[in-house]
This record gives sequence, C-alpha cells and structure tokens, in this order.
Amino acid sequence: MPDRPSRDLFDFAPPPTTRDIARLVKAGGLAALPDAVQRADQATYQEIHCRSALNRAQGMPFFKWTLNPYRGCTHGCHYCFARKYQPHLELGAGDDFASVIFVKTNVAEVLRRELQLPSRRGEQVALGTATDPYQPIEGTYGLTRGCLEAFRDAPTPLGIVTKGPLVVRDIDLLRDIAKTTKLSVYLSVPSLDDDAWRRLEPGTAPPLQRLRAVRALVDAGIRCGVLMAPLVPGITTKPSLVEATIKAAADHGAVSVGAMVLHLEGGARSHFLEVIAAEFPHLVEGYERLYTKSRAPAAYTGEVARIVGLLKARYGVAQRREPRAEAS
Repeated sequence: MPDRPSRDLFDFAPPPTTRDIARLVKAGGLAALPDAVQRADQATYQEIHCRSALNRAQGMPFFKWTLNPYRGCTHGCHYCFARKYQPHLELGAGDDFASVIFVKTNVAEVLRRELQLPSRRGEQVALGTATDPYQPIEGTYGLTRGCLEAFRDAPTPLGIVTKGPLVVRDIDLLRDIAKTTKLSVYLSVPSLDDDAWRRLEPGTAPPLQRLRAVRALVDAGIRCGVLMAPLVPGITTKPSLVEATIKAAADHGAVSVGAMVLHLEGGARSHFLEVIAAEFPHLVEGYERLYTKSRAPAAYTGEVARIVGLLKARYGVAQRREPRAEAS
C-alpha cells in the first residue's frame, strides 16, 4: 500500500475534488491543502477524488477521450503544453506544475464505471495527454496500472504516451489488452542530446533509457513507437541531432517515429520563454521573431517536417498512421 497521509480512524470524508482544491488554494494558498505531503523528491502530493475519469477530447479527430490519473508532473519538462492548465487550479504554470501533484485515488474505480456506458464503448482513449501516467509517483500509487486493468476487462482502443521507462512494469497487462483491441504505446524522446535533456526535461529518465524501454516493449510484441515531441527550434532541430535520434529509435526497434515542432500558448508560453532567456539567451531574439503566434510559421515547420521525412526514409522507420499526440 502507498505511504499515504493518515486520516483519523473515524474520519470517512473522501479526499477533496478538483473543484474543492481550486477553492481552497484560492482562499489560502498551498498551505490550505488538507492532506498535502512533501516527499523526498521535494514535490508536494495531494490526494483528490475525481468525478469523472475520461475527458472529452476537443478537436482531436483520432481519439475521443483522454485520461490522466495525475495532475501536474514531476518530469518538469519546461516546454510542456499542459502547464497552461494550472491556472484553473489557482496555481502557476512554472514551478507549481512540477512540484504540486494531484493524485486521483479513485480514478480506476470511476473509469471502470464509465467504460460500461454505451456512449464510451469502442471509442479511442489517449492516456497521458496532459500529465505523464508513468511519472515516478506511479511507482507508489499504481493508478495507471489500475486503469490498465480496467481497460483489459472492458476492451477499449488505447494509445499511451509517456517519458517513463516504468511502462515496462505493465508489459503483462499491455499484452492482454493488445489481444482484444488496438493498442499503441509511444515513448517521447525529443532528442538524444544530453545538454538539451538536462536543461529542458530536468525530471525525466535519460533518453537512452527510454529507448531501452521501446526495445523491451517491441520484443514483448507490443506496438511501440517514438515521438520526437516537441522539436525545439534552435536547440533540438539541428539536422544532425534529429538524425541521431531517428537512427537510435530505429536501432531500438521503434515501429514508427512522429515529430512535431514546439508550440506555445498561455502559461506554457510565458514559462518557456523565461527558460529560454535564462538558459539560452542567444535565442531570445529568434524566438521573438518565430513565435509571434502560438505556432511557428508553416514555412519553418514544413522545412523541419521535410528533413524528418527524409531521415525516416533513410533509416527505414515506417510512416506513422496513428494520431499525432502531444507529450508532457
């Protein structure tokens, strides 16, 4: 059992909901969280109850629903688009995103109920769209594994995106799911460059460790690809770095490689530009020109896509047929 905050024996009140948390934080800041616990990783964890597990995907033609057992992510990727959602909880898009994690303790139970609804059956679910389902705390709570057990018992087309090598723990369940429905797993490996990894993805496993997870999954018969998401202009878009990553993905058995150029909006934009100013000051002027909007100009993204396409062909990595997914 996880080492969770202890409640009084006769206190049967459930953990707060997301709405409760927003109200508490607005009124009293993080100190108002009722059972928050700081762990050895210096992140603060608060258990909550969710009213729903599946969230309707907006504007995503390839999957109908998203599922995120946690909110916030200690991977702390500075470019993560999900930082823009933190203000909904009265939290900042900067350090709060990586240091205050909400744990949906009842998510697997709620998911089981929802998967029985006629409106949910057979519709694609994406796991890991706004927070990594295999961030380190999953080793304590096992919420993602509980959700996979629900998917095994109610076959549902499923796509998983993660930077966490912990995914190999669940090979047994992934095999079972793949026997009855469509399953795809993607490891996010934007670049093999050590400097970019250390500066932009401070809480993640090393890129080669993630690629070893790809190999383990493929060897177990599970369809697994690599997402170079996002490619960060001026840092990981250099053709030599892109080539090294694609070659390594192919060498580790990835069945596909997808890539997308960084886009910036909301709190994610302001946070990332602050990081650029601090870590890569020589790029500030270029980013001001490139990101007058949330996305880089089509001429730029098109050229990056052309280079990626040529390199994928060179190393024999099949064209992806599944939906492009954003990785945290």
